[in-house]
Amino acid sequence: MSKPYVIGIDMGGTNTAFGIVDARGTVIASSSIKTAKHSDINDYIDELFVEANRLMVANDAVDKIHGIGVGAPNANYFTGIIEEGVNLPWPTPIPLADLLSAKFGIPVAITNDANAAAIGEMTYGAARGLKDFIMITLGTGVGSGIVINGQMVYGHDGFAGELGHVIVKRNNGRICGCGRTGCLEAYCSATGVARTAREFLEIRSDDSLLRNLEVDTITSKDVYDAAVQGDKLAKEIFEYTGKILGEALADFVAFSSPEAFILFGGLTKSGDLIMKPVKNALDKNILPIYRGKVKLLLSELKESDAAVLGASALGWEVKNI
Repeated sequence: MSKPYVIGIDMGGTNTAFGIVDARGTVIASSSIKTAKHSDINDYIDELFVEANRLMVANDAVDKIHGIGVGAPNANYFTGIIEEGVNLPWPTPIPLADLLSAKFGIPVAITNDANAAAIGEMTYGAARGLKDFIMITLGTGVGSGIVINGQMVYGHDGFAGELGHVIVKRNNGRICGCGRTGCLEAYCSATGVARTAREFLEIRSDDSLLRNLEVDTITSKDVYDAAVQGDKLAKEIFEYTGKILGEALADFVAFSSPEAFILFGGLTKSGDLIMKPVKNALDKNILPIYRGKVKLLLSELKESDAAVLGASALGWEVKNI
């Protein structure tokens, strides 16, 4: 390969992580800048260019970059535009791919963070060799990337695959950050686990280690810590969360008959506390013709590198200018 590296950029509302990645998925070098400190998108791109160039010089990668891949909120793969800047400090739309390509002189592709994670998993991780799978990211929200016949599903407008916003509670569902009620994200994200904890503590009277905490500050990590100490209520919170997620996955199977679901994100660190109820609910609710055909896998990407790796995988897809 004449140009053996790509750059992966993971743009968040607070920080932007980026790195130089080789074809085997090794992050050669990485760094980050503060996204939110820039009131002007051009100032942000100027700093990103300076810091990325510093990495390239230090690692003998100048003129050896095949492409740049970017994972960003509401980034549209078809247009290269961030159409709604969720948590970003600049007005939208932002023609991010064109701005970066003009600055770096390197072809750029962008997509949202969950799609980037799916592409990264297909390129470097647990989905290597799979042509049909669904990536589910369980973090602050619930994201997803759908791959069918080896191709990422973008839909006609570039925004397909928002499974975190499939409604799982039709009556009296929780308000979701998207403005609707009853979305999967409102129940099965890290934020959703914390909301379940607060609800359980309010409507129930049984003892729990969680009652020693300020209720409004409880996090999913607090629930996990209590559960591993044998706290019954905390364990039931994970059972409740896993059941809802497993039922949703059973419905998703009917849509695309994936070979596997690949789960990624902070909640997966809860291990069997979350995975057992997910698997039980999936097995119980799946249509019989699919039973025993769908694997439930955990991401193989190193968490500290995953965002950059996922974005970088897009860099191999772009054509040289």
